Amino acid sequence: MNTQNSKFVAASLFALVALLAAGTAEAFRCGSKLVQEDMHEAQVTAICGEPTTKRDLGVAVRYYDYRYFREATPGGPLYRTPGNGAFASEVVITEYVYNFGPRKLMRRLIFEGGVLVTIESIGYGYIE
Repeated sequence: MNTQNSKFVAASLFALVALLAAGTAEAFRCGSKLVQEDMHEAQVTAICGEPTTKRDLGVAVRYYDYRYFREATPGGPLYRTPGNGAFASEVVITEYVYNFGPRKLMRRLIFEGGVLVTIESIGYGYIE
């Protein structure tokens, strides 16, 4: 094997390992548009239309940290403001299920506070 081929093989193996090590963020297409995590409910509905089923699963308490750091004076110490920085908020958890028909996978989407956090495939769809 010459050096050109061995470099190609090494680069291909590296790319394959990098793909396998990448995160498992799910996404799917509705028509030609991509739906992915961190999208808002309104964006998903605009892309895919109304879901086959929609239900509220309840509420959850999420903690947010809004601290930030800034310099008091150039070269001076850093401090945080305002207060201690953490606060709790209740968010509504909503489930959407999209049925794209018997030849495509159904998708289950979980929204927390209106933001898409989970995308799951739940098997092939059905004829309505």
